[in-house]
Amino acid sequence: MGIITIDESKCTKDGVCARECMAGIIRQPEGDYPRIAERHEVLCRLCGHCVAVCPHGALSHEAVRIDDSPPIKSELGISEAQAVHFLRSRRSIRSYKDKPVERETIQRLIEVARYAPTAGNTQLVEWVVISGKARIGEIAAETARSLREALDKNPSLAVSAPYLPGVLATFDTGCDSMLWNAPALLIASAPAGAINGMVDLTIALSSLDLLAPAMGLGTCWAGLLQRAILSSPSFKESLGVPPAHPHHYPMMIGYPNVKFYRLPERKPPKITFR
Repeated sequence: MGIITIDESKCTKDGVCARECMAGIIRQPEGDYPRIAERHEVLCRLCGHCVAVCPHGALSHEAVRIDDSPPIKSELGISEAQAVHFLRSRRSIRSYKDKPVERETIQRLIEVARYAPTAGNTQLVEWVVISGKARIGEIAAETARSLREALDKNPSLAVSAPYLPGVLATFDTGCDSMLWNAPALLIASAPAGAINGMVDLTIALSSLDLLAPAMGLGTCWAGLLQRAILSSPSFKESLGVPPAHPHHYPMMIGYPNVKFYRLPERKPPKITFR
């Protein structure tokens, strides 16, 4: 038996699985059932497209079992207007309630984010979760120290990143302008072997970012912390990001202490059609 199993009582031999196979290894001789030659099985990307595309539920894969692949429910789909409203209503949250985010909630977010696409379906994104006011306060202080040191060494940063002196001055007043007193931090990372690691983890973070409001949470991409991590391998290590992971980005998360009522406008896009 190969890596795919065909329920011959359901298969209509329509060939849709063979046409959709991204690796091009599913073959279907005319009038026969689809199959993968044993020598080609190593080329399978384990993407599950063959399972997902069969309208008859006739195909299962040993690594992507049909029993673990629930059917798409059309009634849960959203309209274009709903999708546009949903995307435009997403806001960066920098004001959080003094309330921890439950481990189970973060687990659920990451469980869903793992379905985000990765190059070659390598699925190499890993996560570090940091919680606790004291620890995050220490990270904020280290972030400020790192940025101040970078600015002292290279004053031209004030030109390329004109916001830095201002956020540091704000931090000095006792306001956490680095991490905004977020109750939790997430850091997604990927190893050097991930062929498109930074994009992979960015898509995963984006998926989590968009799901969070539906679970009552708010997020903010922690760009200042990212800059500090990039400048200090020891800081990166102290955060638990594996040394062999050159791709990484942190995100703040917590329960919002603010509510928004409008959809702000943005500059029109620059588009070139060729």
